[in-house]
Amino acid sequence: MDIPDFDIFLVATPGLEAPLAAEAAALGWQPVIQPGGVTIRGGWSDVWRANLWLRGATRVLARVGGFRAMHLAQLDKRARKFPWGDLLRPDLPVKVETVCKASRIYHAGAATQRIERAITEELGAPLAADAPMTVKARIEDDLVTFSLDTTGESLHKRGHKEAVAKAPMRETMAAMFLAQMGFDGSQPVLDPMCGSGTFVLEAAEIALGLAPGRSRAFAFQQLANFDAAAWARMKADAAPRPAPAQFFGSDRDPGAVRMSQANAERAGVTGITQFQTCQITDLQRPDCAPGIVIVNPPYGARIGNKGPLFGLHAQMGEVFRSRFPGWRVGIVTSEAGLAKATGLPWQAPGPIVAHGGLKVRLWQTGPL
Repeated sequence: MDIPDFDIFLVATPGLEAPLAAEAAALGWQPVIQPGGVTIRGGWSDVWRANLWLRGATRVLARVGGFRAMHLAQLDKRARKFPWGDLLRPDLPVKVETVCKASRIYHAGAATQRIERAITEELGAPLAADAPMTVKARIEDDLVTFSLDTTGESLHKRGHKEAVAKAPMRETMAAMFLAQMGFDGSQPVLDPMCGSGTFVLEAAEIALGLAPGRSRAFAFQQLANFDAAAWARMKADAAPRPAPAQFFGSDRDPGAVRMSQANAERAGVTGITQFQTCQITDLQRPDCAPGIVIVNPPYGARIGNKGPLFGLHAQMGEVFRSRFPGWRVGIVTSEAGLAKATGLPWQAPGPIVAHGGLKVRLWQTGPL
């Protein structure tokens, strides 16, 4: 089934390329960091495994080939000769997206039309804006490269979190921030402003060894070369391991706590997670070894008056210092001033990460 290896591009949240590369290396690939993501090499089974197992990638693009084209007529001719039938099914709709950069073919819309026509006329596949399969064409320095988006809906949608809070932390980002804090599944994790429970659920799943893509479908299942039996075997090999019940979330909003509990149930991690309604000032250290406190507190992006937030952060810092000796603290925020208001002994902040139009960073301490 596996043709010779090709490039597989793992799309990262901007700023989180390095932890994604570390994750890919831990899974046995040899990643190369590039702007916006990480390139690995492999065959189709690697594409499946990357979609199933990577927590930090947002999508997996298979670079399936290309050619040089100096003008639209050449693009048309060579796109018609491309072996679409080896990859795409004639009965399923596709859509084409094109980017042109520093090339003689500079009109992306005209290039898209030529490629669409080649696929529909040579293969017979229909076009649709909501197609399950996207062909991405990049024309740079007169070189046309075709990639298939093998993921479909973004990988942060794990398939078992229906309830979400306002401004939720994406699962992909939460997993990479945990990785940056050195979390390997063995340490306790507590999020005192858990919202819909993302940090706690990701930590619990990592501890249990659950594949993040276990509950969802992927675009690659619609490809002509998809082997359903081999895919079923790959998923069956992802058996969970036991883990201690040491993943804690709390929130002052009872609705958020109910949401987290429902999401934990769908994710299959209720046995090792605990959620409670609790103000930050009432937070107590759980009865376990020191671990990681990680929190994505409000940072006033949509709140005009930041004054009350400085007080909240000062309170939070006092609670962590007085009640969590030996624990390490991580805060994700867009405001250095709010991090500093906690009075905690921060190390140098992590790289800037794009999050919903904001630029956030992870601030972390050593053991308190």
